[in-house]
Amino acid sequence: MPATTTAPRRLRRLSGNLSGNLSGSISRRISLPHVFLLPAVLAILLALGYPLVRQIVLSFQDFGLAQQFGRPPEWVGLDNYTELLANPYLWRVTLRTVLFCLVNAAITMVLGVGLALTMRYMSRGVRLAVQTGLLLAWAMPVVASLTVWQWLFDTQYGVVNYLLTRGGLDYAGHSWLLEPLSFFFVATVVVVWMSVPFVAFTVYAALIQLPLELLEAAEMDGASPWGRVRHVVLPSIRPVLLVVGLLQVIWDLRVFTQIFLLQEAGGSARDTNLLGTYIYRLGIGGGDFGTSAAVAIFMLALTVVLTAPYIRAMLRQEGES
Repeated sequence: MPATTTAPRRLRRLSGNLSGNLSGSISRRISLPHVFLLPAVLAILLALGYPLVRQIVLSFQDFGLAQQFGRPPEWVGLDNYTELLANPYLWRVTLRTVLFCLVNAAITMVLGVGLALTMRYMSRGVRLAVQTGLLLAWAMPVVASLTVWQWLFDTQYGVVNYLLTRGGLDYAGHSWLLEPLSFFFVATVVVVWMSVPFVAFTVYAALIQLPLELLEAAEMDGASPWGRVRHVVLPSIRPVLLVVGLLQVIWDLRVFTQIFLLQEAGGSARDTNLLGTYIYRLGIGGGDFGTSAAVAIFMLALTVVLTAPYIRAMLRQEGES
């Protein structure tokens, strides 16, 4: 056979072998990270996926105390949701939860960012003392901190009533937990006090990464201290603020322990329920686990709606960078 005929075949065979080896090595390189990620994905599916699916299935069932003792649950479809959405109390609790979440998240972000900015200009000793206090407040168990706050706002022996009375106000024997407005004032104080350290530490960590040249250039251009914060510092740490704000909204929306313990200390549960405590009292307290699961799914959808603007802003920021 002529050499001119066999040469193209050899070239095609050689190129085929090279492409096969190359594609094989690429597939091996691509599949190796997937193999490493597989255990983590399986763990997430087991830890988060199964409870979510179980909760969704439970929300379509009539599941009460009888089912706890072996009776098969009855499939009711959307009945739990229709009864729930027609209940005006759910919408009062939802409005109360959203307002409490947004107010607490806003106060926490303002105080946390302000404290982080202040720490940057503190002396080393003062800053270490402040950071130690924040760390202790953040690390304190919720039940222990609630015990302290309950003593501070106690009706007969509380320090708050004592100081207000000494200041000329009529707060002797005042009960902070009976009225819903004062109840949520105490709850806001507790939640914000426990949340500010996280915001302050995170924002301060972002602030110390800012180049000093930016602030010096803004100062040389005649920018005031507030102008430097508004036009230089805050835009530079905007990605961090978005992440912290997103987490804060999620945490304040599903707050449970602080509200539940304050209710047990003397607050009216019906007048102070948020979605978290409402779910608990429907399920564990009332034995209506199907309706409780439906409220939990409703709360999940509400969380997605409230966090969607933050996620869009984060994606937009990532696209611009």
